[in-house]
Amino acid sequence: MIYLILNLKIDPMFSKKRLLPYAANLKEKARDLRNQSTPAEKRFWNGLRKMPFYESLTFNRKKPIGNYIVDFYCHRLHLVVEIDGDSHGQTETQLKDIERTRFLQSQGLTVLRFTNSEIDKSLDAVMVEIETFIKKGKSPLPPLKKE
Repeated sequence: MIYLILNLKIDPMFSKKRLLPYAANLKEKARDLRNQSTPAEKRFWNGLRKMPFYESLTFNRKKPIGNYIVDFYCHRLHLVVEIDGDSHGQTETQLKDIERTRFLQSQGLTVLRFTNSEIDKSLDAVMVEIETFIKKGKSPLPPLKKE
């Protein structure tokens, strides 16, 4: 694993240096996935780029973190946004999502999950939820409990 040091200069709540591990072999796969975004991911990305906060924050698409590639990542906010397709309703995929979320939370990241349906039917509400997170500096959703 390679460790990246990110020097953050924003709200003191988020101003600590971050070490985020990632598997180097995922960089090329992430690049490929950026070129194969789903329609919901494209719609989300286009909506995100129109938001007033977008100019002051940097979001990455398909960012390797640990052994995972997250859909969207804002390093200044320690925020991961995942867009879940239909397969995420299956039990096996849900268990993998829980494992993935726990790992990301263990890295000090907040994970917001939205379904393709939420993106397609209520993109404005999704953007409001992200904007609420940014304004409050914390997730509107409770973190997963450790077992």
